[in-house]
Amino acid sequence: MSLPTGAAPNPDSGSLGPVSAGERSALPDVLRGLALLGILVVNVQDFAGFREWTQTGVDRAVQVVTDILFNGRSISLFAMLFGWGAAGLLARHGAGLLARRLLVLLGLGTLHGVLIWHGDIISNYALLALALLLTARLSMRALLGLAGVLGTYWLASGTLLALTYWPSPRGRSAGLPDLSPGLSYGAVVAERSATFLSDLVEGSFYNGPWLLALFLLGAAAQRSGLLSRPQDHLPLLRRLAGWGLGVGLPLGALLAWLNTRSGLGAGLLAIPVRMGGGLASALGYAGVLGLLAARGRLGPLGAFAASGRTALTNYILQSLLMTTVFYPYAGGQFGRWGAAPAVLLALAVGLAQLPLSAWMLRQWGSGPLEQLVRTLVYGHRPRR
Repeated sequence: MSLPTGAAPNPDSGSLGPVSAGERSALPDVLRGLALLGILVVNVQDFAGFREWTQTGVDRAVQVVTDILFNGRSISLFAMLFGWGAAGLLARHGAGLLARRLLVLLGLGTLHGVLIWHGDIISNYALLALALLLTARLSMRALLGLAGVLGTYWLASGTLLALTYWPSPRGRSAGLPDLSPGLSYGAVVAERSATFLSDLVEGSFYNGPWLLALFLLGAAAQRSGLLSRPQDHLPLLRRLAGWGLGVGLPLGALLAWLNTRSGLGAGLLAIPVRMGGGLASALGYAGVLGLLAARGRLGPLGAFAASGRTALTNYILQSLLMTTVFYPYAGGQFGRWGAAPAVLLALAVGLAQLPLSAWMLRQWGSGPLEQLVRTLVYGHRPRR
């Protein structure tokens, strides 16, 4: 998740501070805001507690659309933007400041994962991104080459594992939390506290090569200026749009089919198909949005820049709202909704965050959690 954005000397004081609105390119913020909405659309399956392969009728149709357009796509875009932001911070201010920011995010993600929602990605990203401290001297070609090796290894090993289990009669796991009716908040937190560290370590080992590959692609994009100067990269953006969507959308359709199957093999194969197709589509989306941004034609999509600039606050707020609706210690709707109403709620919440984000920027210049992180990292509250 691209929660840490770049930083630059404050032009008024000469002190360290975040990049001001006037210095920012709109494209990364718009991409981040759109990815944030897409992540909520996908995550609502976990919040609401429904299984993809059991959906029927309208619920199945909504699940198919989710798989083709969002599933794996939004999270891949977030991860690349995380690498993009971390690489910018590393280039401007060196390893020390980036390390402090990642450690602050690791602490915040731990609190989120234990106190609010088990599906936290902030801590996982922050821990793995410490490896980016070693990439400051790598060329763009080296970044791309390393990303290719790591990504190919992860996808190939996942595909081979899935094919091994394809004939197995065993059913797939939804990976949903165990939330019995009447379960108290204290009991849920106690369970998360007991498993958080082991889950973080295991998740980092399993997903590490793939996430690092995405971070490295984002770092290469930062090194080239692809997102900050899209007008200088029109041929590349056209290729990304064409090839990315040309590969990603068919793989999204394959994912949608796999998510109608209840077997273990289909569940395992859905993982590399989801992420491989997700990467391709994410690059395609970045290409399309980059071409629009280069021509000044983002139009209404520009509204997503506000939510992109307050992504950390919005991400945590999404978890608070969704667990309040679905978890047994609050609204108690877990396991009672299908894909259609759950995705409709996710869209309503995500779109409502656009005017809320714009209001936060007018009031404070950033979101409250962004202010907290920056204060902890820079040692003072940056000026607007």
